Amino acid sequence: MDDKTRTELEAAAFRRLVGHLRERTDVQNIDLMNLAGFCRNCLSNWLKDAADAQGVAMTKDESREAVYGMPYDEWKAKHQGAATPAQAEAFSKTHNH
Repeated sequence: MDDKTRTELEAAAFRRLVGHLRERTDVQNIDLMNLAGFCRNCLSNWLKDAADAQGVAMTKDESREAVYGMPYDEWKAKHQGAATPAQAEAFSKTHNH
């Protein structure tokens, strides 16, 4: 497989993942962090890192909107609930070393 094709396939997979996460608003970021070690914010940070590496101007807010499909504050207000004690405990076990 040539590099151009690989890049196109990777981009398509990324867009599909982002679309899936936009549809699954019931899955909280803390759940993603606890189970997979990354969340929507991680994806948006990786997108910004890639933009920075290529010299493409992108703010943190722009990268988050690219992943969330709306401004981050709007997404949080519509979809983000408070972490349950069990979620917070699981997070502290895996992310506070």
